Amino acid sequence: MLPIIRQTGFSAIKRSSRFLATTQRLSFSTGMMLKENAKTETPGAKFNYMQLGTLNHVAIATKDANKAKLFYETVLGANPANISEKIPQEEHGVYTVFISLGNTKIELLEPLGEKSPILKFLEANPNGGIHHICINVKDINKAVEQVKANNVRTLGNIKIGAHGLPVIFLHPKDCLGVLIELEESKH
Repeated sequence: MLPIIRQTGFSAIKRSSRFLATTQRLSFSTGMMLKENAKTETPGAKFNYMQLGTLNHVAIATKDANKAKLFYETVLGANPANISEKIPQEEHGVYTVFISLGNTKIELLEPLGEKSPILKFLEANPNGGIHHICINVKDINKAVEQVKANNVRTLGNIKIGAHGLPVIFLHPKDCLGVLIELEESKH
């Protein structure tokens, strides 16, 4: 559970009994200054050694990855050199196309086969849409230990993802309605 802040500004956040700050500063586009690695304490939370890394990618489900790829290239101006080919990921039941944006990626997901996990999503969202976000973590085993200790369910076990690195998905009902993929970072 996140703390509810009723006042505006950094001083209100500092007064929140659940806010712990470290010494490094981050600047946000709002102009508010927050501390890097700032933590919120949740009553009963266990551990605190999992640190989120960078955003790896935002995954977008689509019925036709080639059509979506063309949209990002022609309408939004994505550099064709930064767009991968459509690659089958049979073990995950999807085709993927990655669009590199420099600081992160967009992953286009098209169903592969009748048991694709994307089919159910597309039935509920016929035009497609954001399917999940992927966040880098330093140690996926420690991350899984921490989320499970805090009653967050995983969807399956750790497996090798599209980038050849260990990944796991967290249940959206335990993550504020968002399907989250954790990927162990190379660094």
